[in-house]
Amino acid sequence: MALRLLRGKDGRLTAYAPVAGGIARWTEERPGGPRWTGPRLIEVPGLTALTVAQGADGYAHLLGLRHRQGGGDGPDVDIVHATQFQTARPLTAWHSLGTPHPKDRGKAQRTGAPAAAVDSSGAVHVFVRNAGRGVSARRQDGKGKWGGWTDLKGVGVLDGLSAAATADGRVELLAPAGGGALRWYQPESGAAYERAEDIPARPEAASAAALASGRDTVTHYWRDAEGRGVLAWRPGADEAAPLGGESGTGPVAVIRTTVDGHDCTVLAHRDAKSGRLGVAAHPTEDEAAGVWWTSSGQPGTGWPALALDGLGLVVLAALAGDGALLVARQKTDEPGLALRAWGRVGE
Repeated sequence: MALRLLRGKDGRLTAYAPVAGGIARWTEERPGGPRWTGPRLIEVPGLTALTVAQGADGYAHLLGLRHRQGGGDGPDVDIVHATQFQTARPLTAWHSLGTPHPKDRGKAQRTGAPAAAVDSSGAVHVFVRNAGRGVSARRQDGKGKWGGWTDLKGVGVLDGLSAAATADGRVELLAPAGGGALRWYQPESGAAYERAEDIPARPEAASAAALASGRDTVTHYWRDAEGRGVLAWRPGADEAAPLGGESGTGPVAVIRTTVDGHDCTVLAHRDAKSGRLGVAAHPTEDEAAGVWWTSSGQPGTGWPALALDGLGLVVLAALAGDGALLVARQKTDEPGLALRAWGRVGE
């Protein structure tokens, strides 16, 4: 079950998770915790996938894939969007973005889960795998007006698109595919998407993550389908750099922060064998540096989410087997990246 963790403009964290009937939402009572409110159920009947994107304004854009009861030939499927402007406040009404296949119900049913990014102007960029196993995109401008769906082409795209926006306003997209990792980018802020050269790699489906690792650079992370663990790649690299962390499952979580005065990227994913979470950090500008993974949490925890709290500390979160929110916070009395014991929200 995917979990999303964001920090609002007031410094409080919010966790979002798709559950039966909609979205469960937990919110810190104050920046830095440790107490939370929730879960509060945000009703979205038929929601089957969720992503949350955030811009510099702090607004949280929730985007989901919705399957509703249809006729005898399957469900009605669409992409839906709502915005949370302030921490812990109600969302706007849900708005349907349809699918890239408005006139073909059967094709619409093959639409994949959305990925999204918000650029420096506040424009929301949404990407989905379409019925032809290419990629389609739709964009809301900074004033809230949505354009139509655009076919970006592509072949053999798998589940798990990932997107990120650079500080200078460009958006990049990575799409795992059977023949490699496909990539699209904007040459400048607000420009049309262009297809970049494919990355010679085989990302595992639904494992990719993207991170703005410099003012004009996005680094892409994924787990290798051939068992080489987590890999990292950025434009200009000849090949993806191996970061270890073998035998994972689900998406890789990433966050950029400072550890002992060094610019670092923190990674987390769920170990496929033990069911525990693996956590690591590496220098942001040097994917080839040594990476040491540490196991954390109990077996059976869900996929992880990472964020920096209002004190600038790393927070790792996951869902317990019964759906409760679990949180581990960075220690302040030890060097390096050390996490405190896991706490169960509400206890």
